[in-house]
Amino acid sequence: MPNAVTDTHALIWYLQNDARLSAAAGRYFDECEYDGGRIYVPSICVVEMIYLSEKGRISVDTLTKLLDELAASDTIFEVSGLSLSVALKMREISREAVPDMPDRIIAATASHLRVPLMSRDRKIQLSGVETVW
Repeated sequence: MPNAVTDTHALIWYLQNDARLSAAAGRYFDECEYDGGRIYVPSICVVEMIYLSEKGRISVDTLTKLLDELAASDTIFEVSGLSLSVALKMREISREAVPDMPDRIIAATASHLRVPLMSRDRKIQLSGVETVW
């Protein structure tokens, strides 16, 4: 069964059914849904979505949809917290390659969980973290 970590933009585009979500990432979300896989949502993604909704960059409806999904018993989504293990994995994600701290946390979460990361972020893709896009 497939499992993956999602980056914030991939999660937003999936929830909005946005055409900017790549076909490969869309298939991965669908495969997880149909095959009982998990999509791990780093807690920093939830924080970023709250911040983006407060700034009016995404609709409150998108945030509400995520929160409803996370509360549902039959969801494919699972929040992955920022643990000491994830923090220590950040040392393996070069700050020069991925300078943005939230992006490094997201990449480190995927590395810690040993699953691919759904992200179009070119810096993350070039960092050596396995990505789907």
